[in-house]
Amino acid sequence: MASDDAVAIQVAKMAGELSVITINCPDQTGLGCDLCRTILEFGLRIARADLSTDGQWCYLVLWVIPCSASSNIHWTSLKNRLISICPSWSLPFYIDSSNQPVNSQVYLMKLFSTDRKGLLHDVTRVLCELELLIHRVKVSTTPDGKSMNLFFITDGMELLHTQRRQDETHEQLSTILGESLYSFEILPANGFQHGFSSFPPQVAENLFSLELVDNELCLHSVIPDMKKLTKSDLKFDNTLSHTSTLLQIHCVDQKGLLYDILRTLKDCNIQIVYGRFMSHTKGSREIDLFIQQTDGKKITDPEKQEFLFSCLRSEMLHPLRVMIVNRGPETELLVANPVELSGKGRPRVFYDSTLALKLLGICIFSAEIGRHSSFDREWEVYRFLLVDSKELPLSSPHARNHIVDRVRRTLMGW
Repeated sequence: MASDDAVAIQVAKMAGELSVITINCPDQTGLGCDLCRTILEFGLRIARADLSTDGQWCYLVLWVIPCSASSNIHWTSLKNRLISICPSWSLPFYIDSSNQPVNSQVYLMKLFSTDRKGLLHDVTRVLCELELLIHRVKVSTTPDGKSMNLFFITDGMELLHTQRRQDETHEQLSTILGESLYSFEILPANGFQHGFSSFPPQVAENLFSLELVDNELCLHSVIPDMKKLTKSDLKFDNTLSHTSTLLQIHCVDQKGLLYDILRTLKDCNIQIVYGRFMSHTKGSREIDLFIQQTDGKKITDPEKQEFLFSCLRSEMLHPLRVMIVNRGPETELLVANPVELSGKGRPRVFYDSTLALKLLGICIFSAEIGRHSSFDREWEVYRFLLVDSKELPLSSPHARNHIVDRVRRTLMGW
């Protein structure tokens, strides 16, 4: 484990101010992505960032702010998690463990309660605050108004095997659910595997299509006067450095933007030598990254540049896919995000999706998380069967578009 000195956090003294996270540790490919993913997992948004490395040692300064004013950030736990990600001081710098999956014990949490609006999000919020990571969910509602919730989870603290940690989880859920909570149980989920979802061919084509980035209708004019990304918004320059390629990005601001960029670079085996993630102006961001291939050379091959451009542009425009489809007589909301090559899905997607539905006053009849393989990549898919309402009749195209837009905006932090 890295030294405690590897991570320092200066917490903002007043609401609305930025907290500063400083990380100084041995480097490895994809480290920036893993750190940003954990910060996003804790409900924080990166407002500014400076990253530098000499190939052996890295230094990062991240200015962060809670995604929501009501967020309760556990700074000590965040520091401990970040330290656990930093490579050990005793390991040679060239050992790359960034793509090695962490085999945490998966647990099955069974929760039986009275059903109500917002129930699923309230439970999810408690689990997020307790650093319990949701990997799969099976939720169903009975005709008599009861809800059976099965959560497959891992513990960021690795303490869920203790009775104290389980009692803490039960207590927090009881505080939220009160007498409506009938039963609660946590068991080891031995032999756990991610479920895989199947879709009709047309649904899969629309949800996962690589051509989605060229569909004007999918942009939804999310920010006024923000034009669709063009080639001038992402540029490569090999004239400013003898050893690195400068990648300049100008794009729409969104929650998790730096994570999406670093995740894409990590999966493409691209190393960052120096980077600056600048403050946004009028809903846009500017990012300068000096990057190299894993052999330490510039990216001069036009085909490699075009491939990287295509990957980055896709992730900046549509890191998440949202749509509503008919599932027999039922209406289903689908949310999908690409899975990292390391097997990790995007943090807080279930949290944000259920929050948006709660704010819209829409009840969820059932929910499920699974994986789907399409276009040579794996996706994590969140499926929600929605309950019809007078306020937002699901047969109305206008209501459907409103739901999709609201869920997407919540996911993207707009």
